[in-house]
Amino acid sequence: MTELRSILDEAVRQELISPEAGGRLLPFLTERGVAVIEGGVAEAQPAMEAEGQASWSDTETPRFVRGFHDVLITIGVVVALGGLWGLAALYAVLPAIIVLSEILVRRQRLALPAVSLTIALLCWTFLLMSFFFKPGTSVFNDIGAEATQFVAGFPIILGLYYARYRVPLSLALCITSALALVLTLLLRLMQWASGDPQFFATHPLLLAVVFLVCAIGLFATALYFDLGDRLRRTTRSDIAFWLHLGAAPALLFSIRLLMSFDGNLLDVAQAVSIKTPIIVISVVVLILIGLVIDRRAFVTSGLLSLGFAIYGIFRQGSATVDTYIFTTLIVVGAIVLIIGTGWMPLRRIVLRALPAAISQRLPPAVLGATP
Repeated sequence: MTELRSILDEAVRQELISPEAGGRLLPFLTERGVAVIEGGVAEAQPAMEAEGQASWSDTETPRFVRGFHDVLITIGVVVALGGLWGLAALYAVLPAIIVLSEILVRRQRLALPAVSLTIALLCWTFLLMSFFFKPGTSVFNDIGAEATQFVAGFPIILGLYYARYRVPLSLALCITSALALVLTLLLRLMQWASGDPQFFATHPLLLAVVFLVCAIGLFATALYFDLGDRLRRTTRSDIAFWLHLGAAPALLFSIRLLMSFDGNLLDVAQAVSIKTPIIVISVVVLILIGLVIDRRAFVTSGLLSLGFAIYGIFRQGSATVDTYIFTTLIVVGAIVLIIGTGWMPLRRIVLRALPAAISQRLPPAVLGATP
């Protein structure tokens, strides 16, 4: 803001604008995200506007990370809501979230506080739905009406929040929860058609296939937003970022479930240990997909599963506990460093292997490339 003030003061000195106009322009431009970038050019980069003006970059910088000012306010939001949550009833938290959203999101357009408030609303919705509807621990063995009602509240509340405040994360969560609602409805329909309340307990493979289809649907939705903004200039890219962050773990979880065939959703470590090579191959495929679509977030969210898979490899051997834990960390860390430092050269190699009709719809592999 200091640089922007200097530019306006210089414009006043050169009599391009009046001092009164300069004083009114500063808060007007600041509220709309106008900042001074390298080269002395003022550029508007609103955190949540539909059409941003930022140039394309290969760094995939999330637009909710803007400065320590936002970090400081976010810390205050988290601490204040945490204290209110501990002292007041559940219903008192929602008005606080709304008031803070009106001030910090709708008026001041602060991006990181918007993310924290959206997550707070998600937690509040979870507690509210848990208070009224208790689907139980065997939800995937007996899909009852309460399971559907529990999930149904999330897309409604998060969708209303997005309609008011236009936070990309809220739309991504709304889409994800809507797909979860479709999943529960589909499972209930299949269970009703079979006439067996324990249908999925005896048909775990079918359950895994349904999960996989929904995970692919989530990835396809993220790709839809991504391909609509290949230069990453609008909030479509931000929405795709959050969707990709959830799509990769959903795909890997579905693959683990598909390979286990036991229907036990809680014993993830055992499933990974049994089918470690398949998980490793799956993560490699996801890394290649992340390179193609230029999404480090998609790759990063799958690295945790890769760590579990490598952990399973060493655990099946004769290594001690300390050895395979630290070896896992070394291997995963090396993969992260290799992919991170060689991202763009690797992207160029992968894109050259694709047909031109496909590569031209993807983000460019050379910094500053034109569409």
